[in-house]
Amino acid sequence: MINDLISNFTERFAQNPIQLQYTEAGIAGGLVLGSIIIGWGLSKLLAPRLATIWETRAGYESELARRRIRDMVRRLAEVIIISLTLALWDWTLIANVIFAITLAAVAGLLTNDFIRGVRMPDWLGSVMGVGVAVTTLFSLVGSIEAITVALDRVGFDLGDGRISLLKIVTVIFTGVLLFAVARIVGRIISHSISNSSRFDATQKLLGQKIATIIIVIIAFFIGIDVLGIDLTALAFFSGAFGLAIGFGMQKTIGNLIAGIILLMDRSIKPGDVIVVGDSFGWVNKIGVRAVSVLTRDGKEHLIPNENLMINEVENWSYSDPNVRMKIDVGVAYNSDMRKVQELLYQAVRESKRVLKRPAPVVWMLEFGDNSVNFQIRCWINDPQDGIGNVKGDVMMRVWDLFQEHNIEIPFPQRDLYIKEMPDGFDVQERTQAAKADKAVHGTSS
Repeated sequence: MINDLISNFTERFAQNPIQLQYTEAGIAGGLVLGSIIIGWGLSKLLAPRLATIWETRAGYESELARRRIRDMVRRLAEVIIISLTLALWDWTLIANVIFAITLAAVAGLLTNDFIRGVRMPDWLGSVMGVGVAVTTLFSLVGSIEAITVALDRVGFDLGDGRISLLKIVTVIFTGVLLFAVARIVGRIISHSISNSSRFDATQKLLGQKIATIIIVIIAFFIGIDVLGIDLTALAFFSGAFGLAIGFGMQKTIGNLIAGIILLMDRSIKPGDVIVVGDSFGWVNKIGVRAVSVLTRDGKEHLIPNENLMINEVENWSYSDPNVRMKIDVGVAYNSDMRKVQELLYQAVRESKRVLKRPAPVVWMLEFGDNSVNFQIRCWINDPQDGIGNVKGDVMMRVWDLFQEHNIEIPFPQRDLYIKEMPDGFDVQERTQAAKADKAVHGTSS
């Protein structure tokens, strides 16, 4: 139907070849303008819905992402309409050039938006966009073959194969596009797994990592198939690659396997409070190479996964998040011990982070050299928020209560007894000499 309309229109208004070219050029310009209008309308209609779906799947809202989705919908619609128009009619040169320039520009902008939309570098999006635009333009005006031949001539032979500039450019473009697609698919799958209610945090993290590995493997083999690479040609390098894994990548592979084992046996999970050597904090992230342990100082310790497999790890929240604290307090011997115990109970119960169940207890532990020693034992269930602040809060409250009730906190004291003075030692004379020296020099001897 469209072919008949275009044929009737050109036969009616075109009396010679030159007039025919100008007539088709006008039609091409009108169709390009129509594709832009249709693309704009579709972007207004579909972009908000697609943006909502993307935000639901990706797990975050972004005005920039909405704008890129709107632009990509508009440009994709323009590419489809212009491509269909080119396929429906054998256009003359001027019309073909108009379509080629428009399609090349739109395809380049679409590629640029796509690359930047998956948070890859802006310069990479610009380079990819220009490359796609140039390739599209030359392929439509009939000069792409000369360019490919020229690019293929720049290279060198390697065995039975040949490495040329054309192959290098093709591999780079294919790799970037596959990486971008894999990144989008991986993000959607990861968010779907994280929103699933059937898995706990550890199973979700394990599922995300396995999905990422599978996506990378699939993208790799798709790239091999698209580029037409014969895997048998890589047989020569298999031995060297095996040695590289055995020696150079031994630790990397070991840490990767250790990380997967940690997630599978659930001995260490994100959010656990652990102690490894001098590192104390909660597990922020279990990565491919290392576990991120965030300390109370805001420092992030990256501990290799393999270390957590072979070294002793103290996990405060392995099977139960409750952690018991011990706070030592000493009072003078002349204190009312029943009252002291009552005040200690009051102080620990007034702390907001101390659990009511299990209930805190106060024990009289021992009769020390200078004090009667008590110990407060209480429980908290959020050790990731710190231990010292709870202890400080309880001890400050103990101090206030002891001051209110005149309970003495003793400190070591020693009485010095001099049995006899040396011969010729005059205490009064020495005292007066010391006072005189202090008056003259301002210091005591």
